[in-house]
Amino acid sequence: MFADSAKIIIKSGKGGDGHVSFRREKYVPDGGPDGGDGGKGGDVIFEIDDRVNTLNDFRHKRKWAAKNGEEGGKKNCHGKKGEDLIIKVPAGTIVRDAETDKVIADMSGDNKRQIVLTGGKGGLGNQHFATSSMQAPKYAQPGQEALELEVRLELKVIADVGLVGFPNVGKSTLLSSVTNATPKIANYHFTTLNPILGVVSLGDGDGFVMADIPGLIEGASEGVGLGHEFLKHIERTKVMIHVVDAAGTEGRDPIADIYAINHELESYNPKLLEKPQVIAANKIDAIYEGENETIEKLRQEFEPKGVKVFPISAVSHTGLKELLYYVKGLLDQMDDAPIVYEQEYFPDSHTSDAYTVEIDPEDGAYVVEGPKIDKMLGYTNIDSEKGFLFFQKFLKQQGILKELEEKGIQEGDTVRMYGLEFDYYKE
Repeated sequence: MFADSAKIIIKSGKGGDGHVSFRREKYVPDGGPDGGDGGKGGDVIFEIDDRVNTLNDFRHKRKWAAKNGEEGGKKNCHGKKGEDLIIKVPAGTIVRDAETDKVIADMSGDNKRQIVLTGGKGGLGNQHFATSSMQAPKYAQPGQEALELEVRLELKVIADVGLVGFPNVGKSTLLSSVTNATPKIANYHFTTLNPILGVVSLGDGDGFVMADIPGLIEGASEGVGLGHEFLKHIERTKVMIHVVDAAGTEGRDPIADIYAINHELESYNPKLLEKPQVIAANKIDAIYEGENETIEKLRQEFEPKGVKVFPISAVSHTGLKELLYYVKGLLDQMDDAPIVYEQEYFPDSHTSDAYTVEIDPEDGAYVVEGPKIDKMLGYTNIDSEKGFLFFQKFLKQQGILKELEEKGIQEGDTVRMYGLEFDYYKE
């Protein structure tokens, strides 16, 4: 089965906790703190693997997690970093936030590897918290929490040229005639279910990638039939070839079919109609003398609009050379870079900034904790005058001082933040 979408939960590693310990040396009864730092948690990394071409593996495994960082040790020993989780995906995979549907990563073009979730920072050991007034700190910083996120993986076929058309007009036959692809071909009145890619070789190393995109019916832009399953693959292609049945073997109107498909493209994403289009009037082998009124009508309708019509037979290979060289000429005028979606969602920036203010029932101290406070303490030296002023400003800006006052704090009361204590005095 071809799988082109899946939902999974990914989780980075938690940072290892800092360690509390003191030197134990002979003849040194009161050794200083020597607790080591915790190791950083593992990252979640998405990486392109050219040997993978579906998202099947993600249908069977729902949760994917990196390893936690190890706790720091005594004698200043740092904890080991948590092992990264590397998730292998096919080229063309888009990673989206499941809740907002915003793009986190587009694994296409030069973007072969991307860190999607960063592991938690390891906590500092108690050696970092020794001061002139507190030479034996019994506190170490906990490691930062892991990040967890539900993401939707979506595989969009990367091809230069997409074949579009209603079922049974000969798209699969055309693809097999001009490329190395081997799609299943039969006279069925339903569509190809899977995008199939093939390489068109024009000699001297010249060529391009062509895809038989799953067909559609009217209403596809609203999700009818295969709907979006079809349309999302068109977004990657640079040129579209409308394949129509010029012989009328299915009793369809080729002009109406082309307008119907373009209507679905425009409803899904108006920019799709900005892509160059070509018409392949197929099955001329079934037409007496090679051309008919249908082909002439196609030319009169679309060539004044800049859409070239090529009468072809995918079965007898008639007209294929002219069609392919014309398409290659269009591609040569375009940017070689693949279409890559910009990142819209940055998971690390959505971590919780919440904090809590609680009163310790044992000693009445006001205990303030939270990820942002923990991070701020990690890079601020509050023993210096400048650092303490920055610390006070931070508490005010975050609304912590206001909340302390609402909780009933009085001058001289103790405030505790991750082992650090100070007396509260109103400015």
